[in-house]
Amino acid sequence: MAATGTPVVFVHGMFLHAASWASWVELFRTAGYDPATPGWPGEPGTVAEARQEPDRVAGIGIDDIVAHYAQIIGTLGKRPIVIGHSTGALVAQRLLDQDLAAAAVALQPPPIKGVANLAPSSIPVGWPLLRNPANRRRALSLTARQFRYSHGNALTTTASDQLYRQWAIPSPGRPVFELVSANLSRRSPATIDTANPARGPLLMIAGGRDHSAHKGVVKATVKRYLASPAVTDYQEFPDRGHSMPIDGGWREIADATLAWMRQHLG
Repeated sequence: MAATGTPVVFVHGMFLHAASWASWVELFRTAGYDPATPGWPGEPGTVAEARQEPDRVAGIGIDDIVAHYAQIIGTLGKRPIVIGHSTGALVAQRLLDQDLAAAAVALQPPPIKGVANLAPSSIPVGWPLLRNPANRRRALSLTARQFRYSHGNALTTTASDQLYRQWAIPSPGRPVFELVSANLSRRSPATIDTANPARGPLLMIAGGRDHSAHKGVVKATVKRYLASPAVTDYQEFPDRGHSMPIDGGWREIADATLAWMRQHLG
């Protein structure tokens, strides 16, 4: 069991609502942690409301999301463990780098500045947003077919469509533009001091069949972190796609995360 009340903050990724962490919250609370799932800035409290009011998140960028979670962490009284998925995994890394998190778990993160994303599978993931420069200021939704390619490709069509109906919401286009231009920007919000010796432990998790965050890109990010003496671990789940924290196999990933946290944090 964790020390009573150890806070854990979950940060979701693009096109998913904060409530998609519900199963993790129940498990982590049973394990003795104090979990919280705040949404991105402007995100409504329910999936239905988020679909009805997409403009509430339009124009929001990575820096805005990081600042939002930093403000929430400031109210907790102690540094939490931050667990992020996809773009939320980048947010988790930035919070760790800023010493706002005691440790971080980055599930299927996008490439940070300095890491090239050369995986062909990721091109169709970002294209629905990138094809129109005006989408940088908008909030957009994926179709069920697009969601299956980006998130549910390791699932049956029926299982992917169920997740889409349950959790998919519009997301701001700006973070995607910021990520693809990271290596061209002097002040990219995807910048991490990977040599930071003072940060807490970090676990990076990849899915072997992930179209959105290719395992090779995640491994390249881990390699950059090896410049730091701080703990950096890597785990790979070969048969999993980008839906791993929310699909029927979520418990395997959550249990592995808990085991790693107990090993490094007690």
